[in-house]
Amino acid sequence: MISMSKEIKNGFCGTIGNTPLIRIPSLSEATGCEILGKAEFLNPGGSVKDRAAMGIVEDAEQRGLLKPGGTIVEGTAGNTGIGLALVGNARGYRTIIVIPDTQSQEKINLLRAIGAEVRPVPAAPYKDPANYNHVARRLAEEIDNGFWANQFDNTANREYHVRTTGPEIYRQTGGDVTAFVASVGTGGTLAGVSTYLKEKKKDICTVCADPYGAAMWSWFKHGHLDIDDGDSVAEGIGQGRVTRNLESAPIDEAFRIHDRVMIKMLYHLLETEGLFLSASSAINLCGAVKLARERGPGQVITTILCDDGQRYLSRLYNPDWLKSEGLDPTRRGLDFLDEI
Repeated sequence: MISMSKEIKNGFCGTIGNTPLIRIPSLSEATGCEILGKAEFLNPGGSVKDRAAMGIVEDAEQRGLLKPGGTIVEGTAGNTGIGLALVGNARGYRTIIVIPDTQSQEKINLLRAIGAEVRPVPAAPYKDPANYNHVARRLAEEIDNGFWANQFDNTANREYHVRTTGPEIYRQTGGDVTAFVASVGTGGTLAGVSTYLKEKKKDICTVCADPYGAAMWSWFKHGHLDIDDGDSVAEGIGQGRVTRNLESAPIDEAFRIHDRVMIKMLYHLLETEGLFLSASSAINLCGAVKLARERGPGQVITTILCDDGQRYLSRLYNPDWLKSEGLDPTRRGLDFLDEI
């Protein structure tokens, strides 16, 4: 048997994490700051949610909640389901994914291709018993040896980022990081990374950057969830409640990013930087630029490049769909940064 060196990873699960931190030259030079994106799209399942999946499964195994031959059940907008299905395959579990029918067909097709049982349901607010999370919980309770991953309120999600993503960012910047920016899906990434970085350096600025239609800006700025005006085409982010992963998160600032600017950032990244990314990634970078301009040059601002654009071909990268949503990627240089 070959001896396992540090260059050899042990199976699918061994390849999760330790993603590179990418400097974004155009944005860094435009702001006088170092704008750095954690390339989470390079995780083996293609997104930052591989980390949440790994953390949740490991914790459930250790606590005896997930036993051999068990079935993982989760309500998800797609990426966590993909991560859970692949981790489940590698660890010997079945996976059932309950997904809102508003999500991209690419995600649904991919989930089925990798072996998950997919159950699309009509989109419904969290307070509605028909919400996809509640459907997943009830389904797990009905299945023998079923386990509900509960990514939104299972703090194993946040803790995995405390143990991995936060330390990686701190190490990769040589401890020079001055700020961290992230949008909120479950809140695990923002809360976990912020918790770790604040423990290392109290003066690090931690920021929530979210689309219109989410209530987290209202929560972090005003302490209530009353302001959730607007809407967004971004998938997988845009939380309307304080999840357990978000409770007590040490967040200093919050921004709202409009879809019209997000789309321009998305196409700038593709055509100027060669980065083929998602709406959440573009929103995160818009937030990083806004922070850079508000606080001035010299900062080292890190954020998350959540997943790539392949899962959004029929939407974000479809001219007809963009037109139907009133979105136009046309821009002139970096002038669009003034709109953030």
